Amino acid sequence: MKHALTIGVFCLVLAGAHRAEAASTAVRRVGTISVPGAPLASFDIGYVNADGIYALADRSNESVDLFAAASGKFLGRATGFKGYAAATGFSEAGPDGIVGVGAGTFWAGNGDSTVKVVDVKSRAVVASISTGGQKRVDEMTYDARDGLVIVVNNADKPPFLTFIGSRTHKILGKIVLDHATDGAEQPAWDPVTGMIYLSIPVIDHVDANGAVAVINPRTRKLVKMFPVDKCMPAGLAVGPHGHLLVGCSDDAVAAGFPAKSLVLDARSGKVLATIDQVGGSDEVWYDPKMHNYYLAAGGNPGGPVLGVIDALTNRWVANLPTGARAHSVAADPLTGRVFVPIQAAKGAGACTSGCIAVFAGAKSR
Repeated sequence: MKHALTIGVFCLVLAGAHRAEAASTAVRRVGTISVPGAPLASFDIGYVNADGIYALADRSNESVDLFAAASGKFLGRATGFKGYAAATGFSEAGPDGIVGVGAGTFWAGNGDSTVKVVDVKSRAVVASISTGGQKRVDEMTYDARDGLVIVVNNADKPPFLTFIGSRTHKILGKIVLDHATDGAEQPAWDPVTGMIYLSIPVIDHVDANGAVAVINPRTRKLVKMFPVDKCMPAGLAVGPHGHLLVGCSDDAVAAGFPAKSLVLDARSGKVLATIDQVGGSDEVWYDPKMHNYYLAAGGNPGGPVLGVIDALTNRWVANLPTGARAHSVAADPLTGRVFVPIQAAKGAGACTSGCIAVFAGAKSR
């Protein structure tokens, strides 16, 4: 009986090891996409829309670049953005944040406090909307229920949100974030609660005190703040079960806080899970096809990685090496392919001139 028990325990441990190994290898790098034009020295957010078009904010080419997510084929680019200049820095660079609005357009923030509407078919900027600020329009989200695009002027002091009608292109309201003393980061609309959630890195000049703001898009008012400690949150994604993934930033790592990522309850703000294996993230993403969270952890201790978290269990799965300044991630809801742009760097092999690393799970290849 003792031997049988010992064998049984050994089998359970072995089975657990096999499950862990299977989980860690479920997502892997499967390809590399070259970006035509100037080397990819500066870029920002990526987004894949419901039609499987991947859009990248390519500052080096002063454009929004469009790719077919399923094949990686370059479809063209919409030009007319500011690009990046060392003299003015990232606060006046563009394009920045991107979001898909309906089937036919992407909206992208520019360094002159405008939002530009890119038509996918013509690869052209078809509208430009000023938010009235002094610095760039950064990250944004789309409220499909109310037909609103919510954009963040993160570099203005204080930062502010602007609510824009997706059909009329008219500004319908603003919220000034007086207590957000180090900008504002990734917003996300939750179709279940109807709320907008927004990462606030620092409240009232205290680095240890960040928050997730809860905003009602219909009243265009700040409802409440969920405190987030020693995180300086950047990335934010709405997942299943009424959960939010919060990516603690590279600024938090630089400030000496432990690298981590958090899962919150979207209604109460309660911390449901702390994932210590990955931190230093910028953009994060939830993929409903693979049921994974992905984190562009360019500031992860030990080197930049694509962090993978099982969104159904809130457990860490893997950290997959990426490359220089890999702070942007987006996944295709149709194929499950994951896109992580990497900055041009000497000795980076296929990414010497910059590239987009493509990852996929066993079910998505």
